[in-house]
Amino acid sequence: MVAILGYSKEQIREAVQEMYTSVARAPESPFHFPVGAGACLKLGYPGDQIKELPEDTLASFAGVGWPFRGQALRPGHTTLDLGAGAGNDTLIASRIVGANGHVIALDLTAAMTQKLQRLIASNRGNISVIQASAESLPIASETVDSITSNGAINLVPSKRLAIGEMFRVLRPGGRLQLADVVIRRPVSVDCESDPRLWVECVVGATVEEDLLDMLGDAGFIDIRVLKRQDYFALSPSPQTREIAGSFGAHSVEISARRGPRSPGKLQTLLRRSNPIRWIRHLHRHGFSGVASLGLALISCYGVLAITGLLALAGVRMTLSPDLWTLAIAITTLLAGGMIAAGFLQHRNPSPLLLAAAGVAAVQYALFIEYHVLSEILGFALLGAGAVLDVIRRRKSEARTLGL
Repeated sequence: MVAILGYSKEQIREAVQEMYTSVARAPESPFHFPVGAGACLKLGYPGDQIKELPEDTLASFAGVGWPFRGQALRPGHTTLDLGAGAGNDTLIASRIVGANGHVIALDLTAAMTQKLQRLIASNRGNISVIQASAESLPIASETVDSITSNGAINLVPSKRLAIGEMFRVLRPGGRLQLADVVIRRPVSVDCESDPRLWVECVVGATVEEDLLDMLGDAGFIDIRVLKRQDYFALSPSPQTREIAGSFGAHSVEISARRGPRSPGKLQTLLRRSNPIRWIRHLHRHGFSGVASLGLALISCYGVLAITGLLALAGVRMTLSPDLWTLAIAITTLLAGGMIAAGFLQHRNPSPLLLAAAGVAAVQYALFIEYHVLSEILGFALLGAGAVLDVIRRRKSEARTLGL
């Protein structure tokens, strides 16, 4: 389940539809992800829940978990199966909601919806099938009691838009259950040179914390991670397993409830501008060295500039030289440490050596013999180390992805 940075939405949709057309029409073909009844059982589906599913439908199963752990569906519900595929979860949902309920099976791929349509043509009166995108649901607002989804969000270009659509169509208090692929470390390289990555890897998955944040931003409450599992351990492709391991890709099963109303603009702005989220974002994208270097420069020259400006404005501020020196020393050491940490990913010693030399030069100027050139040289070496660390991280990701 992969994404491609730099691709247009149309290219992404075409890549997804091409792959899942193959899953619908030729499920016996080799795929990089697990398919079929065996995958269904290994991902947690109880035997009694799948024993009545048609063999042809089971053969095209391509889910990433067991979303029904969320227990969102009830008898009589109007339920949306988002990314229904061949309809395995749709058929399970139809039994749960019963004759008085209704299941809307929505999928982007025509071959999948056609396969399900043929299956239900004679005897499934509580199922309707729609071919559409998760980013623009052709469903009226607040008309759905529950949503189930299995491996769909990671294939959507605009995940925030898709989550917003799920919130819109759910009734207040409506339940969401989903299984999806997430990662621990985001992919930062530009993958547009190889469009196949969208459906062959993990590049399109969201960092787990970011997915949970997006659900909260949209207005979902009671968000819970019910289970994590090593989905890609089931992949028959050694390359896919290697890439997944590099980025910490795994699948999660999540439950949530729609809040009473959509958050206001101010509330959304405050949530999304949370400094902790920005710090996490910078760190995951490999910019912690650059950010901590910026903090060191502010503690050194920024404080000096502010003190000077206040003096010009007639405001006197006493600055403790010892505390100032200590702040510079600590932030410089932090910058060096963040740059050095990149070695664990790219295994190139150059950024680490530059950072160490830079830290040593600044510390020498602070505690042994001050000279402005020593200080400037130290920060310049730290800057070079920070930039080189980012470059090496990107090259390491590109090698892992085979770019």
